[in-house]
Amino acid sequence: MVEARWRRLGSATALRLEIVRIVSLLPSTTEILFALGAGDDVVGVTFECDTPLDARSRTVVSTSALPTGLTPAQIDDHVAAAVGRGEDLYHLSADALSALDPTLVVTQDLCAVCAVDVSTVDEALAHLGCRAEVLTVDPHTLEEVLGSVLLLGKATGREEAAAELVSSLRLRLAAVWRTTMGRDRPRVAVLEWTDPPYAPGHWIPEMVEVAGGECVLGVAGQKSVRILWEDLHAARPDVVVVAPCGYDRSGAERQASAVADRLPAGIRVHAVDADGMWARPGPRLVDGVEELASVLHDS
Repeated sequence: MVEARWRRLGSATALRLEIVRIVSLLPSTTEILFALGAGDDVVGVTFECDTPLDARSRTVVSTSALPTGLTPAQIDDHVAAAVGRGEDLYHLSADALSALDPTLVVTQDLCAVCAVDVSTVDEALAHLGCRAEVLTVDPHTLEEVLGSVLLLGKATGREEAAAELVSSLRLRLAAVWRTTMGRDRPRVAVLEWTDPPYAPGHWIPEMVEVAGGECVLGVAGQKSVRILWEDLHAARPDVVVVAPCGYDRSGAERQASAVADRLPAGIRVHAVDADGMWARPGPRLVDGVEELASVLHDS
């Protein structure tokens, strides 16, 4: 159901009644919008928008161009080849977008491998003659993830709900930090991909630090980078977190045994719900921090 609401137009003081129809092209922003109470306004989503369950009932406007059934190595090869040819990795349905007649489209300009980027959206809207507002959400750090919640709250007229959500997330992160202060900090390597291995970037090194670990590979706020297994060995991790982008916990667990086979004895390997709590920059990143803290410190 689409909600009619009075919204403030930019810096103007005049108010008008309009129908709010949001198309969210990121699983993370879909999750945030529902958490803010704007779920009824969301009319279009991607094939990956699976949280909350209600999101699955919305019209799917973006699908993957990747063939199904590929191994991680095959996915890496396919993506590299497609990017090299300048091909899109996602299909945006112009017909579905046009039928929904959105007033707001939320997308990103961070990673063409992760989702439809803003240039594709702009081209589609121009072709359709649609005058929807386009909002890009591109967080690189934990602080920017929290900022994106506030940004979506402002865009949807739900500033108070956004502030409350961000406050609760900050309190939970602070609680984890206090719990781990003064304790030994295990050396942690996170693999954002396993074949070939990739060291993490963006907000993931910060998640490790807040959870009471020392992230030995990857740089906060930067892109993930391909590494060699020798690089992983040289980093001397105590724990390796298997968090392959695009996989849930069961998918990560299936890859964890192969990772363990490549490591020296005595290194713990922990598989996580990468999509739910690591790769998607939304509220459940805090769940990932809390889980890792319990793994690292047996709490």
